[in-house]
Amino acid sequence: MALDPTAFDRATAHLSREPRAIRARVEVMEKFLERMFVLPGTNRQIGLDVLLDLIPVIGPVTASLLGSWMVWEARNLGMSNWQIARMGGNIGVDFVLGAIPLIGAIPDFFFRSNSRNLRIIKMHLDRHHPGARPGLAAGGGQPGPHGPALDRLRQVHCRGPELRRPR
Repeated sequence: MALDPTAFDRATAHLSREPRAIRARVEVMEKFLERMFVLPGTNRQIGLDVLLDLIPVIGPVTASLLGSWMVWEARNLGMSNWQIARMGGNIGVDFVLGAIPLIGAIPDFFFRSNSRNLRIIKMHLDRHHPGARPGLAAGGGQPGPHGPALDRLRQVHCRGPELRRPR
């Protein structure tokens, strides 16, 4: 049976490629992997990433694959190769630390690769897609003190080069 190269694209077609939707998905995945539970007595948050590292071999591989999904979303945002490489390096360090059977969960408790990757994605979104911040309306938020006309002018002229309309 031959692989259809468009099968993955068809399966993920319902996922929006809007920066706001990508930000929401990545934030949920980071919370799922790094901050799902509070460890009783310590007030420290742990997620599926630490729990998976307790399972030898399969756990770190699964955690790395889930973390790689965030890198895939970052690629969809058009992030630079340097940023993608940094995120891949974070996942690689997390994988190597987590590969130590049972003890690997301890360093993973402190080195939160998915939180680091979320920070990189948020910095990119804040710089290149400021309308993707949570709490802002699709048009850029609440009108400022000088009215919606000036806000629209600011929105058009303060966009990144990839979002400007051709003149």
